[in-house]
Order: sequence, then C-alpha cells, then structure tokens
Amino acid sequence: MTTADQNKAQSSIYSRDIEVAREVLTIESDALTALASTIDGDFSQALDLLMAVSGRIIVSGLGKSGHVARKIAATLASTGSPAFFVHPAEASHGDLGMITKADAILMLSNSGENQELKDLIAHTKRFDIPLIGISSRADSTLMEAATVGLLLPKVPEACPMGMAPTTSSTMMLALGDTLAVALMERRGFSADDYRVLHPGGQLGKALVRVKDIMHGVNELPLCKPETSMQDLLLVMTSKHFGCVGITDKDGALIGVFTDGDLRRHIGNDFLSKTAADVMTSSPKTIRPAALVAEAVGFMNNAKITCLFVVDTDDSKGQPIGIVHMHDCLKAGVA
Repeated sequence: MTTADQNKAQSSIYSRDIEVAREVLTIESDALTALASTIDGDFSQALDLLMAVSGRIIVSGLGKSGHVARKIAATLASTGSPAFFVHPAEASHGDLGMITKADAILMLSNSGENQELKDLIAHTKRFDIPLIGISSRADSTLMEAATVGLLLPKVPEACPMGMAPTTSSTMMLALGDTLAVALMERRGFSADDYRVLHPGGQLGKALVRVKDIMHGVNELPLCKPETSMQDLLLVMTSKHFGCVGITDKDGALIGVFTDGDLRRHIGNDFLSKTAADVMTSSPKTIRPAALVAEAVGFMNNAKITCLFVVDTDDSKGQPIGIVHMHDCLKAGVA
C-alpha cells in the first residue's frame, strides 16, 4: 500500500470516528431532552423525602448503575446533603447495619429487577425507610416498592447493540445532579457552605474570604492625624506592613501613609511634618466578606501591597483588619 493509500485509509477511519462520536452525543443529548420533559410532581415528592431526612441519604446500585450511584452520593455530600454509597451485595452481608430509620435510600437500576437489590428493598419495608427508585420500568420490583419512583423515558442506548448501559446511565447521572442541585436550592446552600466542604484544592482557595486571612485589630498600624513623623515611622516599622492608617477622633479611617509616600515626601523638613501633612486621603479599602481573589485584583490594579479592611455595614468606617499581598499568596490565591 502506498503512502497516499495509507493516508486515505487513515482519513476514512478518522471520519468514521468523528461520525460515531457525534451520533453518540446526539442520542444521549436527545435522551436528556426527553428526560427533562418527564420531570413532574414525583420529582418534588422525592425532594420532600430527601429534605425530611435527619440521617443520611443512602445511594445504591449495581454494575454501571452502581458507579453512577457512587458519583451521585459524592455530589450530594459535597453540596450539603450528607450521603454515602452502599453496595447492594455487601448490604446483604452486613452493610444493612449502616442504614438507620433516620435515613432515606436512593436506588438506581435500569431494569429494576436486579436480584442483589431485593434484600435492600425488603429492609426498607421492614423498617419503614423511605425509598426513591430510579428505573426505566414502571412495573419493576423497584418501582412498585418505591415510596417515590422517578421513571426514565424509553430511549435507545447509544451502544450499537443496544446492550451496554450508555444513554440510561447518562440519564441516571443527570437525574442525580438535578436532585443535588434542587436540594441545594431548597437548603439555601451558599458559597460559604461550599467552601467549608471543599477546603482543599483550587475550589476551596477560590472561595476564601478576606476575613479568613486578615490580621485583626490588635495588629493594625494606626495613628492620629497630629502624630509626628518620628512616631509615625516607629509605628510603620514595628508593624511590618509597610503602611500606617490614619484615623480621626471617632476611629474612622481617613488616610493612609505607605513606604511609597515616604519616598515621595522625604526632604529637609520631612521630620517636621505630621501624619495629616503626608497621608493619602480616602484610602482604598476592602470588605471583610470579599473574596481574597477580589483583594488580589484590587491590589494589582492599584499597584499596592496592603489593604485595610473596613466593614461597610459600619457607618463609622473603622478599620477592623488589614490584609497583605503575602497573606493572599500564602492562602494560595494569586
């Protein structure tokens, strides 16, 4: 085979690869559209059950449904709805002891007839534990036993033989996401709540607040407008922030003096001046609830390395902290 023939054959293979990929994505996209059209009052009833849980949401499934169930449990737990996965076969050999009357079970099975699920289903009946079933068969054992059933629409699998779970597992995964997000909405789950559950990695770092890393009131470099330059420099040197905040008689921040101001004002009569003579009025500040990323952007744009923290809800405008660029870098935000 010539090089030209090889290239032609390779191009044909690549074209078919792309065609297959697009076919699969179209089939699964159409399935999700069909799933969206089936969402009704049963979905809200399922949410009512999950909201009422005082224990944990137990997510279970076998095979590919089990893999999806693990992901759903992880998503629920990370978004404010405590959950964990229980393997149905292991449940029959002692793991039923992990499930209490305070829990609810979310069970996934495309056919709804897996033999391994039956002991777990029987356990829910024995102890009156709420059961939410997700299946494509309304007449299945799972759906008939479920307190609330979420029925998947009848759509073809993307697998050309119609056997490998593809479209069905995609719909289960998406339905799990809808439950998690809807529960977040009901619980009023906030960015602060999310950060508490995601302290590591970039997600946690992106949600760190200024109040979490700022230096407090006792560390603030402050002086009055009438403070002499000699005393002002002593404050600046002792606090190690490279700046001093100037406050009025009520404690409100009215100015700031930085090492940059020092270079600009230094001269023969420098030590005869007061803080009021050399300060920069209306200094830039940041809110305690602001994200650290916002503080970094603010300092970069203003070409400064420190920001005083002022609570905007406090009409007096008194500084309650200070944040340095180095603090932001230590927090992993840059």
